[in-house]
Amino acid sequence: MTDLAGFNCEAVRDGLDGRGFHIIPGLIAPDACESLSAGYESDQYRSTIVMARHGFGRGEYKYYRYPLPPLIAELRPMLYERLVPIANGWQEALGSPIRYPDRHEDFLARCRATGQTRPTPLILRYGPGDYNCLHQDVYGGSLFPLQVAVLLSDPAQFSGGEFILTEQRPRRQSLARVVPLGQGDAVIFPVRDRPVRGSRGYYRAQHRHGVSEIRSGSRHTLGIIFHDAA
Repeated sequence: MTDLAGFNCEAVRDGLDGRGFHIIPGLIAPDACESLSAGYESDQYRSTIVMARHGFGRGEYKYYRYPLPPLIAELRPMLYERLVPIANGWQEALGSPIRYPDRHEDFLARCRATGQTRPTPLILRYGPGDYNCLHQDVYGGSLFPLQVAVLLSDPAQFSGGEFILTEQRPRRQSLARVVPLGQGDAVIFPVRDRPVRGSRGYYRAQHRHGVSEIRSGSRHTLGIIFHDAA
């Protein structure tokens, strides 16, 4: 149901360092994407967020509860353990003393020690006129600097709804990128900031992400965030 054969750590690192994101094609098989989308009306969630009520945009998303669905429970630590060397390299480049443990379960123990106990993987649903404002998924003091979004819907079934990533650059205008995704494709990107080499060493480039307005059809997305919420 998932395919990490295309995960090349050096290519992922190069994409994140150079552009602020990297795409893994076909991470989740189409039938598994359809199954996750079809489960949107089930009772496997801890909370539902109607975005318009909070000024987040338009649309809706739901946070999974523990235990996570098997596919997500398997994929989350597998991705974390491949991304942790990149995350630790970022911390070193920024002069931060924070380092992340090799195993995801050890990182979650760190989250629990700071009161972050609520699972953060989520599924988002958009219809015509819906969109997601630019934001950062920061849920507490224990934060893993990378996250993953997987398009669950077939792009032929909707129009609009592009994934947008912005980078705030010092003393320059912000840069926006549209990230093209097919069904089952995953994009890896920063939760909040990443190191970028400047003329005086590394600086923190702030990132935000969102989704443009859906013009027609419907769009489901899986979000995999590695830290839990307070």
